[in-house]
Amino acid sequence: MRPAKPLTLLGLVVLVHALVLWGLRQELLPALVIQPLPEPVFLHLLAPKAAPIKRAPSKREVAPAQSASLARNASVTSDSNLADPQNAAPEPPSPDEAIADPSLANLPSAAATPEAAPSGSTESAKPDPNPPDTWPADTRVSYEMRGFYRGDVYGSAKVQWQRQQERYQVQLDMRMALLFQVSMTSQGQVTASGLVPQAYEERFLSVRRSVGFEEALLQLQDGRQLAKPPGVQDPASQFVELSQRFASGRQTLAVGEVVTVWLARPGGLDLWTYDVTELVGLQTPQLGLVQAFHLKPRPLAKPRGDIVAEIWLAPSLQYLPVRVRIALGGDNFVDLLVETIEQGAPPPSQEPLPGPRGKP
Repeated sequence: MRPAKPLTLLGLVVLVHALVLWGLRQELLPALVIQPLPEPVFLHLLAPKAAPIKRAPSKREVAPAQSASLARNASVTSDSNLADPQNAAPEPPSPDEAIADPSLANLPSAAATPEAAPSGSTESAKPDPNPPDTWPADTRVSYEMRGFYRGDVYGSAKVQWQRQQERYQVQLDMRMALLFQVSMTSQGQVTASGLVPQAYEERFLSVRRSVGFEEALLQLQDGRQLAKPPGVQDPASQFVELSQRFASGRQTLAVGEVVTVWLARPGGLDLWTYDVTELVGLQTPQLGLVQAFHLKPRPLAKPRGDIVAEIWLAPSLQYLPVRVRIALGGDNFVDLLVETIEQGAPPPSQEPLPGPRGKP
């Protein structure tokens, strides 16, 4: 048997070392990026709280209201002309009529006229440059989970949000008996304009994948770098980002609205578009009947897989996700329905949150 050539042996040694180093990099790099926060202390259970639900008036509601308003204005004008033709003026619509009739919604009210303004006030109202901090306290939403994967399966899941000053962490964990365990972790910065992820990691059994968020670039699992779009989120942070977006009034949640969010995942970057399709009542095991808006994603032009998540957000529960249904391709799916919502103390008052920035 002829001995192996020295160059061949050298090549094998280099290859083995390269594989070992690559494996160590895959194991150590995410560990250096993700730095878990201490486990929070939860003090109370959140119960549904009545919250106004916005909806657009139907044509049947608008037409009678408009007719009644015009008739009332005509009557008032006629009476005023008889009393004093010089000073006749139509009566402004009532608040209820202005809401029911979109054509009247922008009419100035008496309180908005210059004569009614406080003495010495010459400027119109301006938005608060330092809006209040509306991010929720530390929160853990626990779900019962059922699904189908080569047969009926059952398990549990939780979404946990916690924050320390300007730093946040979101964790999504799903467990289905001995079949599989999935975890997703997002960490980053809390700003006045939303969450700014800085690291994302997901684990499926023993496989670990990650995304790095730099100042202007995204670092994907395979080493590719992509330009970072503004407002980009990851599969874990999107749940809290969307909840706060609606709870703070940054965006209106109503049937017919369209919600968009950039999502960065280990395999790529996509713009997800959700249609708010309906307001439904969900019967939950411990919280009773909960009204929630259904956000249904549109199909991607170039899907990267079969995994698609639908979300139900409840205004009476701080717009938190009370149901999540994840399609896994074919007939396979998992369906999460809220059981309990635990919260800690709200964060102490602090300085206004900063704008987005890179890693500290």
